[in-house]
Amino acid sequence: MFNAATYRATPRDLALIAMFTALTAVLALPTITISGIAPITLQTLGFMLAATLLGFPWGAASVALYVLLIVIGLPIGAGGRGGLAVLTGPTGGFLVGAIVGALITGWLVDTWGRTNPLKIALANVIGLMLIVYAVGLPWLGWRTGSGLFAKLTLGLQFIPGDLIKVAITALVTVTVVRAYPKIAQRP
Repeated sequence: MFNAATYRATPRDLALIAMFTALTAVLALPTITISGIAPITLQTLGFMLAATLLGFPWGAASVALYVLLIVIGLPIGAGGRGGLAVLTGPTGGFLVGAIVGALITGWLVDTWGRTNPLKIALANVIGLMLIVYAVGLPWLGWRTGSGLFAKLTLGLQFIPGDLIKVAITALVTVTVVRAYPKIAQRP
């Protein structure tokens, strides 16, 4: 059962949430657009690093703060976009899915630990790939009026890059936790 007292943010937690939000904003700026609708960025690498290093619920808080800053108009979304239209547009489902996916990934990594790169990779595939695609692709189809085949075809372009980001996240997480074990400890 969720106990709010267990998840009281310390100043350290708030600083880490802000730091990973800023990292995600920087990673989102360079884009490659293949399909014309959904750009390929490194912002998901920021989501994955936040979820695996900060865990539940702080990784998701970082992603949620990032989405909130986009909604209020900061141009930190993919390709320097900002405003409510980013969230309500065709790619908004990927952002909503990332918040849920970061919660799941953070919980899995907290449960499984941060020393096994394969478990970290699996947590990211479950939370920040499958969940994000499960929310983002139907949302994309709904907002663009495209059919199921078009949605799945569009989603395929993201898989190789996301798997590379999963591998990078697993290696970075294991390295950071070995060098700075306090990052994953809760008081």
